[in-house]
Amino acid sequence: MENFTFCSPTKIIFGKDAELKVGEELKSYNCKVLLHYGGGSIKKSGLYDRVKASLNENGIDYTELGGVQPNPRLSLVHKGIEICKKENIGLVLAVGGGSVIDSSKAIALGTLYDKDVWNFYDGTDVPTKCLPVATILTIPAAGSESSPSTVITNEEKALKYGLTTQLVRPAFSILNPELMYTLPKYQIACGAADILAHLCERYFTNSKGVSLNDRLLEATMKETIIAADKIINGEPEYSDWATLVWCSTMAHNNILGVGRIQDWGSHAIEHEVSAIYDIAHGAGLAIVMPSWMDYVKNNDISRFAKFAVNVMNVDNNFFNQSETADMGIKAFRGFMQSIGLPTTLKDAGIPKDRIEEMSIKCFRDGNRKVGQFVNLTQQAVKEILENCAE
Repeated sequence: MENFTFCSPTKIIFGKDAELKVGEELKSYNCKVLLHYGGGSIKKSGLYDRVKASLNENGIDYTELGGVQPNPRLSLVHKGIEICKKENIGLVLAVGGGSVIDSSKAIALGTLYDKDVWNFYDGTDVPTKCLPVATILTIPAAGSESSPSTVITNEEKALKYGLTTQLVRPAFSILNPELMYTLPKYQIACGAADILAHLCERYFTNSKGVSLNDRLLEATMKETIIAADKIINGEPEYSDWATLVWCSTMAHNNILGVGRIQDWGSHAIEHEVSAIYDIAHGAGLAIVMPSWMDYVKNNDISRFAKFAVNVMNVDNNFFNQSETADMGIKAFRGFMQSIGLPTTLKDAGIPKDRIEEMSIKCFRDGNRKVGQFVNLTQQAVKEILENCAE
């Protein structure tokens, strides 16, 4: 097990009607709030009105900024920063999914910075302070509600970069599984893929002596698959939604990633796909992850065989671990298909003509390593993308 420091200060308020407590929670911050959200879904569901009522009842002064899109845009972040500086905002309240939360984190970073917040994402500068962020989650997926990470798309440059800093962990996050009931099944499927990818990025490691978290990761992956399948293809109960929501949070607050070197190669590759083609992040991961697995499996075939048996319920062929591993990857890809996600670029309507460009961009002019389980070369990334084609 590797040395680690773990700190997750986000207060989680979980359960039915939890969003009604937002105004009371914000009282102690004694500041003006930016209410940040996406499109019209929170207004159609009534969540927007309930949140505003709670803010008003508790005397919280606030201003609003909607319009967040999937793969959140830098241009809207700039607009939010301008509003926050002008209105003397002291906290950003994200009401939405991972894109809204990531956008809120970027706004919170940029408000206390005199230059372009993109400098933090491209590595030009390092953040040292940030406004507090709070969240009301509306989709189980990115885990941004308690993570130290944020991902922003620079639409002018067709770049999608992530940033990890403890400064952006939310002060508190409200998780009411009932808020997810009206989500389209495709969004739930994309969310499930994102959760599984976060777990896989941690599970596939070269670190030794990590059996406790191996078991926790396997259990969380299994529960994610069971809950997502029930929600999308069956008749879900509250407990199924609650399980998926909690899996989302657990998958990315890093409690399951401590003591091990994590991979993150698949995320790096997928970011190049969604930066150019604006595909939903989870859908992109459903395409990239199985191809990545096929490419790197021989680095530790026994770990892939264990994944096949303990997560994907494949019968263990003790005499042929490679066959067991292959069956596990096939089952993983099959699960993605069963919940309605694409598993090839062709399925998603993405052509093959920019694979070379994506494989080059993935390395940011040679300034970063891609993958830790297997340190990928530019040629390797290109081959993984080619194997994703059809």
